[in-house]
Amino acid sequence: MTGERKECGDRTMNQKESKYRSEHDSIGERTLPKDVYYGVQSLRAAENFHITGLSMHPEIINSIAEIKKASAITNYEIGLLDKRVADAIVKACEEIAEGKLHEEFIVDPIQGGAGTSLNMNANEVIANRAIELLGGEKGDYTLVNPNDHVNYGQSTNDVFPSAGKMAVLKLLIRAQIQLERLYQALTRKAEEFDGVIKMGRTQMQDAVPIRLGQEFRAYSEAIRRDITRLVRAQDEMRCLNMGGTAIGTGINADEEYLRRIVPNLSKVSGLRLVQAFDLIDATQNLDEFVAVSGAVKTCAVNLSKMCNDLRLMSTGPRCGLGEINLPPRQNGSSIMPGKVNPVIPEVVNQVAFNVMGNDLTITMAAEAGQLELNAFEPIIFWNLTHAVEFLTYAVKTLTDHCIVGITANAERCKDMVDHSVGIITALCPHIGYSAAADLAKRAIQTGVSVKSLILQEGILDEATLEQILDPYSMTEPGISAKHLLEKA
Repeated sequence: MTGERKECGDRTMNQKESKYRSEHDSIGERTLPKDVYYGVQSLRAAENFHITGLSMHPEIINSIAEIKKASAITNYEIGLLDKRVADAIVKACEEIAEGKLHEEFIVDPIQGGAGTSLNMNANEVIANRAIELLGGEKGDYTLVNPNDHVNYGQSTNDVFPSAGKMAVLKLLIRAQIQLERLYQALTRKAEEFDGVIKMGRTQMQDAVPIRLGQEFRAYSEAIRRDITRLVRAQDEMRCLNMGGTAIGTGINADEEYLRRIVPNLSKVSGLRLVQAFDLIDATQNLDEFVAVSGAVKTCAVNLSKMCNDLRLMSTGPRCGLGEINLPPRQNGSSIMPGKVNPVIPEVVNQVAFNVMGNDLTITMAAEAGQLELNAFEPIIFWNLTHAVEFLTYAVKTLTDHCIVGITANAERCKDMVDHSVGIITALCPHIGYSAAADLAKRAIQTGVSVKSLILQEGILDEATLEQILDPYSMTEPGISAKHLLEKA
């Protein structure tokens, strides 16, 4: 009986032990689940950093896989990596870049160590998958070693910033596509609304007439400038410090590797990438990320200002400006029947506020580097990738759910122009500022229109007055005041 119990206990123990494997690093030994692809260094990082509770941005994971693939190809080309090992690493990287094994990247996006945790997480996952492809068991690093094979010729300090730049570059390209769609939608609305005359306003007070189409044209021009800035921002992200290794001096990187790595990475990723002229500069200075964040923030400012205008012009439907109608998207109240709110501009405003806050964090983190390295890239990449991605989603939402469906209330716009005293500005060249100001005061006090007062007092004849106060003419560079006075 005792022997049977012992045999059963040994069998249970063996079954239990088979579910785990042991790995060690410079800190000591740890037990991991047998089937996981990450290793001991990833596990320690996951235990150390409980910050966001979220995963690394998928494009950073994809980009680091592309870097590891390009490095394996380069090291094989120059005779520093066995073909069988290189092929296994390349295959593992391709699977990750296709979206597989992302759940094995367990380190928090915000981490100490300047990105070493993510780099080692990638090295371990790629190594263990490569080992598996070669028929070995995970954790048998004699077949494929995370440091000696996957990380060959590299350092966290060139891999991590390069992966961050590649990820941001991919996201900027997507943002540009959505901004171009928004630009086209605004341009079409500018043409559609070109004949709608409305009152322009400065400091929230009546100013002079403007065409609704001109307002939308101005929005489209701001977005056109944003597109130009984002194209320039993409160029900031194309310049990598790959080959610089620890501090930009290229220690442990073969000279031929240094020459080939970025061209190979361009081929692997499909991105147009270049190697930094000064690898030391590119390793320690992060001003490119500040410049990109600034361009993204500027775009957010333009979007938010435009959305402010859309919300103001659509106020109502009965007791506001009511110059335009935004597409109704959902009920606006749980208590007020029939209320519809400008939810799409509102959500874009909120995204813009978030982008602006992220920009401040990125600025402070870039400034906080010391000497040969900036340890705060993780928070920069977290904020910048999400800023660009959220902006992209916001622009798409604004275009599809708001801009394309906006309609104009032309009669409402015309009525406000006709009853405004702002049109009297056009009379200043003809009757003088003081006389025009006096007429404006009397029009406001009496409720009599500006046109009626001028005709009653015989200041100008009706034909001249109609020509001066033609609403469309007031939205274009002026009619010759001298000509009109001579005619009068």
